[in-house]
Amino acid sequence: MKTNSKLNKIESYRLKQDLLRKKAIKSGVNLIAPETIFLSNDTKFGKNVTINPYVVIGKKVKIGSNVEILSFSHIEGTKIDNKVKVGPYARLREGTHLMSGVKVGNFVETKKTQIKKNSKVNHLSYIGDTQIGKNTNIGAGTITCNFDGVKKNKTIISENVFIGSNTSLVAPITIKKNSIVGAGSVITKDVKENSLAIERSEQEEIENYKRKK
Repeated sequence: MKTNSKLNKIESYRLKQDLLRKKAIKSGVNLIAPETIFLSNDTKFGKNVTINPYVVIGKKVKIGSNVEILSFSHIEGTKIDNKVKVGPYARLREGTHLMSGVKVGNFVETKKTQIKKNSKVNHLSYIGDTQIGKNTNIGAGTITCNFDGVKKNKTIISENVFIGSNTSLVAPITIKKNSIVGAGSVITKDVKENSLAIERSEQEEIENYKRKK
């Protein structure tokens, strides 16, 4: 009996997904390999939306017009405005809002984060409890260190900011507009407008060094 019940649930889910896919296609959504794409009852789409294979869209997702979701992305509790590109391998979690022209690339995770117009988080980053201004670039390997062991803290990155690769931003922290953070930095203090912030240990070099055998 338990086996039959499980099979019935699987079949019911499969039929439900087939209906959701057909509904999306009928409304004009371009599903590439639709049998690999999973949707929710409350998913809302704009015009000219393309979803590539192996994408999962959970509850409370609203997608605007001229949007492309690349493969192996997982999206839930997210609002995506117009002209946005997501993925591949992106994870957008509850409370994410991507504004017009934003790019979130491969192996990027966001949570409770607002990214304003034309900003980019292209690869290998965790952005949580964060507000990012317009025309800002977040380099590969950037992490917002939002949890101090007791509570979640906020990171605010203003407009026209460049965050170098492999940077840790220890919240609570504010990076003000037109500033640059050098690659490999661990930033623990607010950064002023029009500033360059770098935090690195001094490189040492031992000449003619021989490895121990």
